[in-house]
Amino acid sequence: MNESVAGRLRTVRETGGRTTLTEGPVKDRWLLNTRYLRSLDPDNLLRPYRAQAGLWSYSGSWGTTVGATSPDGPESWHWGWESITSDLRGHVLGHWLSAAARVGLHDREVAARAAVVVGELAACQRANGGRWVGSVAPASFERLVAGGQVWAPHYVVHKTLMGLLDQYRIAGNEEALAIASAFAEWFHEWTARLSREQLDDVLDRETGGMLESWADLLAYTGDERAADLIERYDRRRFFEPLLAGVDVLTNKHANTHVAEVLGAARLWEVTGQARWRDIVEAFWESAVDARGTYCTGGSSCGEVWQPAGRQSARLHAVQEHCLVYNLMRLAATLFRWTGEQRYADHWERNLVNGIWAQQHPDTGMPAYFLPLEPGSRKQWGRPTQDFWCCHGTLLQAHASVDEAAVHVDEAGISISQYVESTVAWPDLFGGRVELTIATDTDHGVALGQRQTWHGAAGIQELAARPLPPRRPDQRVYVVGVRCERPTAFELRLRLPLWCAGSPDVEIDGKSCRGEALDGWIVLSQVWSGQQIRLTIPSGLSTVALPDRPDHVAVLDGPIVLAGLTDVETTLSGDPADPSSFLTPDRERHHSWWRTGTYRTVGQSTALRFVPLAEIRDERYGVYFPVRRPGRSQR
Repeated sequence: MNESVAGRLRTVRETGGRTTLTEGPVKDRWLLNTRYLRSLDPDNLLRPYRAQAGLWSYSGSWGTTVGATSPDGPESWHWGWESITSDLRGHVLGHWLSAAARVGLHDREVAARAAVVVGELAACQRANGGRWVGSVAPASFERLVAGGQVWAPHYVVHKTLMGLLDQYRIAGNEEALAIASAFAEWFHEWTARLSREQLDDVLDRETGGMLESWADLLAYTGDERAADLIERYDRRRFFEPLLAGVDVLTNKHANTHVAEVLGAARLWEVTGQARWRDIVEAFWESAVDARGTYCTGGSSCGEVWQPAGRQSARLHAVQEHCLVYNLMRLAATLFRWTGEQRYADHWERNLVNGIWAQQHPDTGMPAYFLPLEPGSRKQWGRPTQDFWCCHGTLLQAHASVDEAAVHVDEAGISISQYVESTVAWPDLFGGRVELTIATDTDHGVALGQRQTWHGAAGIQELAARPLPPRRPDQRVYVVGVRCERPTAFELRLRLPLWCAGSPDVEIDGKSCRGEALDGWIVLSQVWSGQQIRLTIPSGLSTVALPDRPDHVAVLDGPIVLAGLTDVETTLSGDPADPSSFLTPDRERHHSWWRTGTYRTVGQSTALRFVPLAEIRDERYGVYFPVRRPGRSQR
C-alpha cells in the first residue's frame, strides 16, 4: 500500500477481523437482499457470456423438424437490460459476483455457486481464444471508436472485471484474478492502437469504473500493462477542468463521474500520487459541498447533476439508486482517509433515505429514482423482467453495508455506524478483541423495527423491564468490548450531526464524561470486558430547498419523513420548528416504538407523516410549503 495512507483508518477485513450481522433492521434488509441474490439462476446470468463465446444458442426445439420444445425457453430467461439482444446484457453477473463474494463469507452455498460461475467464465474465456471474457462482442468497442451507436460497452465490461476482482480480493479466488488479468491483455493491445485523441473520445462515452479496475490489477499483480492502462484511461477532459475549479458537472451524467473518481481514489491509495487525491477532493467539493444535496443526502435528477443550489424545479426523478451507492462508497473512502465525522454522516443519511428507501421493504426490489415532489410514487423494478443497473447495485449495496461501520488505526477503534453486529479480531493490539454493537429499542427508537421475541417478552415483564410512557426522542446504542487480556486503546464513538442535545455515556452502568472531539466521543482506557451505553438525543428538524426556503422537508434524527398526499399541501406553522405543525402519531405498535410517525395539527387538511424508507406504493410528498400564521401566500 502507498505509505501515505498506511496510517489511515483501515477496515475490519484489512485488519484481519470479521463482522457478523446480528438481529436488527440492517440484517433484515441484508437477508431480503440475499434471498434475491440466491433466487437468480447462474445459468441465466451466464447466458450472454456463453452466447458470446459460442457455448449457447437457442432454436426453439431440440431438432430442426421433429422434437420437443426446449425446456430452456424464453419464458425462463432474464429480460429487460439483461435481454440477450440488449447492449447491456451481462452487466448483472458482475454485480452478482461482487455481492456473492461478501455474502459467501456467511453462506457456503452462495460461495460455492460463485466459484462455479468463475469457472464457467474461464471456460468462456478459453472458447474466446484465451483473453476475451465479455458478455458483449469486441466489435462493440470498434463501433465505439468509430462513433457508432452502441450503449456503454465499457460499463458492462467493468462490471465483469469488478466481480472477478472482488472474488479474488474477498473470496480469495485465484482463478478470478487470472481471468481478469488475461482480459486486461485484450484492452492493453486494443488501446495501444488508438491515438490520444481517439482515447479521449472513447472516454467520453461512459467508461465508468474501468480506471478503478486497472488500479486494482496494478495493486494485486504489479503488472506494468495495468500501469499503461491507467495512463490511457486517465480522463483528462474531465479531471483537468475539475482540478481548475470549473463546473463540469451540471446537467452531465452523474453516475459515470463518481465511478471515474472512485478510480482516482483507488489510484491515490495504490500509487501515492497527489494528483489523484486532489481529483477526489475537488470532485467532492464540486459535487457535494458547493452543489448541495437533497434532504435525503442524495444528488442528481434524471441521472444528471442538478445545478448548485437549484433543486425546486428538479424533484421528479431524484437520486438514481446507483449514484447513491457510489457516493456512499466515496464518502466511506474519504472517511478512511480523514476520519472526519461529516463523511460518516453523509453515509448514514444516504443509507436510510437512499439504499433503504429505494429497496421495497417486503419484496426487496429496487426503485430506480426517488421522487420527492407532491404526489410522488415509487416505481419498483421486477425480479427478472427489468434488470436496470439498480438491480445490480442493489445486490452490492446491501451485501457490503457492514464495511463502513468499524475502522481501526494504530491508536484504537472507531465506530462510525451503529450497525447491529459482532466484530472480532483474532489478533488486534496483541490479542483477541471482540466488539458487539446493539440498539436498546425499549428506551430508544430505531428505524425498521418489527416483531421479535425480545420485544414480545418486554410487554409481559413488568418491574424487570420498565418502559417509557411515551415514545423516547433518542437513540440508544450498547457497545460491548471484550479483550483476551486487558488492553489499552481508544474507542471512538461517532456523535452524529443530528444529535439534538448532550449525549449520555455510561460504562458498566456508571456515568462517564468522555472526551468530545470533532464529533467523536473518545474513550481511552484499559479494556477487558466492559459495556458502554451511548444515549443520543434526537428530534425533529427541517431542511429547506435552497432556492425555495419556504419549502421544507422534515427529518426525525437522520430519517426523512414523507407526508401521505397526492397534492401539494400548504402547512401553517414555523418552517424552522416542525413541532408547530406536527405531533407524534401511532407511536407504539405492540412491542416496539414506531419511528418517524407523526400527524399534522392545526391544519385545514390533515396529513400523516411516515419515514420515507417505509413508503411502499402510497402517494407522498417530501417538501412542503410552510407559512407562518397570518402571513399571506404569494
